[in-house]
Amino acid sequence: MRERRIDMTGVETRSSIHRSILVVGGGIAGISAAVEAAEAGFDVVIIEREAYLGGRVAQLNKYFPKLCPPTCGLEINFQRIKKNPHIRFYTMAEVEKISGQPGNFDVAIKQRPRYVNDRCTACNACVAVCPVDRSDSFNFGMGTTKAIYLSHEMAFPMKYVIDDSACELNACAKCVEVCEYNAIDLDMKPKSFNLRVGSVILATGWKPYDARRIDNLGFGRYADVITNMMMERLAAPNGPTKGKIVRPSDGKPVNSVAFVQCAGQRDETHLGYCSAICCLGSLKQATYVREQNPDAKAHIFYIDLRTPGTYEYFSKKVQSDKNVSVMKGKVAKVIEDPTDKELIVEAEDILSAQKFRVKVDLVVLATGMVASLEESKPEGQVAIDKDHFVLHDESAPGIYVAGCARGPVDVATAVQDATAAALKAIQAIHGAAAR
Repeated sequence: MRERRIDMTGVETRSSIHRSILVVGGGIAGISAAVEAAEAGFDVVIIEREAYLGGRVAQLNKYFPKLCPPTCGLEINFQRIKKNPHIRFYTMAEVEKISGQPGNFDVAIKQRPRYVNDRCTACNACVAVCPVDRSDSFNFGMGTTKAIYLSHEMAFPMKYVIDDSACELNACAKCVEVCEYNAIDLDMKPKSFNLRVGSVILATGWKPYDARRIDNLGFGRYADVITNMMMERLAAPNGPTKGKIVRPSDGKPVNSVAFVQCAGQRDETHLGYCSAICCLGSLKQATYVREQNPDAKAHIFYIDLRTPGTYEYFSKKVQSDKNVSVMKGKVAKVIEDPTDKELIVEAEDILSAQKFRVKVDLVVLATGMVASLEESKPEGQVAIDKDHFVLHDESAPGIYVAGCARGPVDVATAVQDATAAALKAIQAIHGAAAR
């Protein structure tokens, strides 16, 4: 499509109007925006920093509102991507710079080498001979993988990746020797390229707050103090324990657990804002423990129990369980009993104005949702606030934001956001063509 323009000398010029949309981020918001725009007939390119699509949702055990596993919804969307010729995606890629205007953006991309090409059949022969172990980042360090790995059995794309920070590459090359399909290329190099698109959707998602920064709650000192996202992986059937909720320190079943709300949140020393869905997350995770062990007890310590909108019914349902207790009080500290290695949670019960101590097998910290753009923001026309979330109204026209890139939201809201962003991105292209 072409747009007619008259320059300052009165000479007619022509500028390309691109009908393609760039989606930055391959999590649930990015995937949803991409398939909506592509199924409306627009070409879409997804840029994803990690080796696989799916984002944080792929790491969950269950999500709201139906408390269903994410594999079903993700698999449907992966099928929509695979079957739609309008969608391309690049993994292990990041946007360096965005310039231009609606209908004609120039986006600079850099891509790290995967060392595995499209011939890969995920046969696993390479993993069997790999001599190097690495910390399993998909499971938040609860276990290891080989240097060549799949993040999980439903990873998309279904091909291996090599962690070049762990692998010796050509100094080893055992994986190359056993690969029957010539799918491993240890000489792959980083590459840079540019894309011309008509509009941009930022769906860069979030990352968990680093709980090691919270000195008084014991994360990093005690193995049985974990984060809420680690709890999701423990409970997930494809997690490090195949879904069994056990103590990381010794593998024993969990009979009691404390959920600490606002861990590093609503605190100017850490995160000054509320991540909105952590209370619901802890209530949900209490049901994980109770389903596995009918005698287990869950203690939830909160400042304000926030379960907005239609989720209030779920809060009441969980709190009706006699083995789930909720206490309005900020946890002062978590320590380990030296005799039995169980954890002691100390808090103040605000309603009774008394100090409270409880001994538990496991402590789960409800750490906050941090903007992924804290690590790196594209140069150019993207505006962010002090917490690194995208400011849509202050970013350039033609650049839209979806999901947790604009602030913490639940999965359902992220998908709604994505649909709205896809519509706006399409409208921006039509608007540029009409001018």
